[in-house]
Amino acid sequence: MLYLGIDSSTQGIKGIVIDPEKGNITETALNFGKDLPQYHSPEGYLEQPDPLIKQADPCMWLDGLDLLLQRLQKAGVPMDKIAGVSGSAQQHGSVYLNSGAKTSLANLNPEQSLSEQLKHIFSRKYSPIWMDRSTEKECAELKEKFGTLLQKCTGSPAIERFTGPQIRKFAKEEPENYRKTEKIHLVSSFLCSVLTGKHAPVDFGDGAGMNMLDLNTHEYHPDITEFTAPGLKEKLPPAAGPGTAAGGLSPYFEKYGMRQGIPVIVWSGDNPCSLVGTGCTGSGVTGISLGTSDTVFSSMQEFQTDPDGHGHIIGKPTGGFMSLLCFSNGSLAREQIKNKCGISWEEFDSLSRKSTGKNYPLMLPYFYPETTPLRLTPEVKYNFDPASVSPEKMVRILLESQALTMRLHTGWLPEKIRGIRLTGGASACKGFRQIIADVFQADVETILVSNSAGLGAALIVANVVGKYPFNQLFEQFCGTVETTKPNPAMKEYYDTALIEYKKLENHQM
Repeated sequence: MLYLGIDSSTQGIKGIVIDPEKGNITETALNFGKDLPQYHSPEGYLEQPDPLIKQADPCMWLDGLDLLLQRLQKAGVPMDKIAGVSGSAQQHGSVYLNSGAKTSLANLNPEQSLSEQLKHIFSRKYSPIWMDRSTEKECAELKEKFGTLLQKCTGSPAIERFTGPQIRKFAKEEPENYRKTEKIHLVSSFLCSVLTGKHAPVDFGDGAGMNMLDLNTHEYHPDITEFTAPGLKEKLPPAAGPGTAAGGLSPYFEKYGMRQGIPVIVWSGDNPCSLVGTGCTGSGVTGISLGTSDTVFSSMQEFQTDPDGHGHIIGKPTGGFMSLLCFSNGSLAREQIKNKCGISWEEFDSLSRKSTGKNYPLMLPYFYPETTPLRLTPEVKYNFDPASVSPEKMVRILLESQALTMRLHTGWLPEKIRGIRLTGGASACKGFRQIIADVFQADVETILVSNSAGLGAALIVANVVGKYPFNQLFEQFCGTVETTKPNPAMKEYYDTALIEYKKLENHQM
């Protein structure tokens, strides 16, 4: 039997099919900008006059799902052998459905596309995604009302990109459309609903990114939820634990050769699924995903919050908790420097291995609004005169600064980072791998599959439906391709550089 994991990320959608008996993997993917140009979203979101507003058309995700399954079928995957499906999606984004959604989801016609049939079910045309930072006022209102209770209950203080503040803003600014909204989904639970033909639950991992789910009770906190928007609890899907079956596969998907009724396991967020897909569910091993944003995540034995409010605690798909830090200027910043230098990614990798000397040139790479630490206004700052440095050296300066900010903001974690597993597109950069190893003085491993979120979803469904133990699945599919050892001689250099970076971040230079 085969198991399918789907990952709907910011810029595209990927599918990964695993065969635990043979150890085989089949992958395919599409890019929203290149493959669905009609949505005018080259980076996965619509351009807006206000740079703090980042929204996407949910019909783009529907067309992406159709196209992905079509490509898997054309690639020769025996779709009738798929025994279960699960998925991951970009966290925090929200999808708003009207009262007609329930009927439309339950009566999908295979002769039409998903977007053709479901384009009328949205009470809000565009969905705010995780990059949206337009809810500063709503976050201030939540902080004033609940103070530290938010973080103690939900694992995070009020965060601009989180779902709760986004819903509060929508209810205030568009009260009539909010009234017409019958169900508000996360991106993950929305796509899971499409697969099952009925409203699917929100899992604890992705639900923790809403600023409403109480991680102590695994229920929406009644006071926080009602203050966020009146009558909101009735509009939210129920919260579900790890491995919950959301339902059987809708008959619509038989058009792709899949069998009606196979189990669809509740979807989670991309970061919780990446924790599983990197095999970082144990203690002491930290995962770093180098994607559109850079995220750092690790398992936690006990619920413990970041005193600075930058780190978040969310539910783990295998049970328990995990920590998460998000750095918005990940590959977005790397692409900015690459373009400024006018070089290829191969040249970028080569330049990343060239030392900048021992004078600690550092930068704040906030080309876009930043999450950790919160900077709503883009700001690129240096502790040197950038005109005195060749553009090529900027590659190394950027990567060292990105690794140092990760180390700086993981200092609150209760367990020392003993090993790091890298995933995401930039994990292919050898120079960056060495920088991360040297900054953290820890082994850095790259793994077999770079699509860790999609792989994590596939491993979860194989565990739940196929009853394969996670340890066996990790051994089969999360193997180490290469290990980068830290250079002990660089420890003192980066310990000092960390102090200099902290000064720069605090504008003390």
